Amino acid sequence: MATLQLTDGASELPYIHGFSASEQARLVRQARFSESVVYRDIDFSGVGQLLEVGCGVGAQTEILLRRYPDLEVTGVDFSQRQLAVARQRLQGSPWQDRARLLHMDAEDLDFQPASFDAAFLCWVLEHVLSPERVLAEVRRVLKPGARLYATEAMNASFFLSPYSANLQQYWLAFNDHQLAVGGDPFVGAKLGNMLLRLGFRHVETQVKTWHLDSRDPHRRQQVLDYWTELLLSAADQLIEAGRVDAALVAAMTRELRQLRSNPELVFFYSFLQATAVV
Repeated sequence: MATLQLTDGASELPYIHGFSASEQARLVRQARFSESVVYRDIDFSGVGQLLEVGCGVGAQTEILLRRYPDLEVTGVDFSQRQLAVARQRLQGSPWQDRARLLHMDAEDLDFQPASFDAAFLCWVLEHVLSPERVLAEVRRVLKPGARLYATEAMNASFFLSPYSANLQQYWLAFNDHQLAVGGDPFVGAKLGNMLLRLGFRHVETQVKTWHLDSRDPHRRQQVLDYWTELLLSAADQLIEAGRVDAALVAAMTRELRQLRSNPELVFFYSFLQATAVV
């Protein structure tokens, strides 16, 4: 995930998960955990120059370089802190010579038109002030016939059973805060309309879902542990903003522990992956 510039250029758009070392490590675990689902339908065969928008700590960059050995990846991000981590991550790796990481505003890309053969965005547009402006810039720098893949959140789909009142209250506050600071936790569902408005062709969207119950208890536990990390990563920011208090965070954490040991737990979450051609 990335943090990109406000339209007025004054500062960074607040990132709901923060920039701590533990959060940066979580992003790497998140990328590896979701890799099989995110990349299942992505095909970069025959692609040379790839633009990755919102490369963050380089977690997805690393996966792209490993999975597609012919790619040359240019990753851009507006957070110098995240880029420093990404550069350190790739340093000494077998694919470091195939990557360049640049400090750049995704709403005003410093590339010539038709510079790239493909583009990749993952968990980025939910955190930017103007997703459509970012996509317009991506379209501008892609070559005719180039393909874009965008994987984005759709937080209204989240469901856990047994019902946990404190967890649901916290989740509503989480999404309200992300909207208030200029992000969009529901942007995935809007990708099709955005891409069509911008003149992309062959626009397709696919709903991808984690639906886990007693049939796969190990994977279900993995997903819940991952989701617990994601939820708690925003706790300090939500408390500071007055959207939750410490008591609610503690109550939610207790509910999550109880859910973890419940054999009847059901976890459900859907996100969207869009693909389109210039």
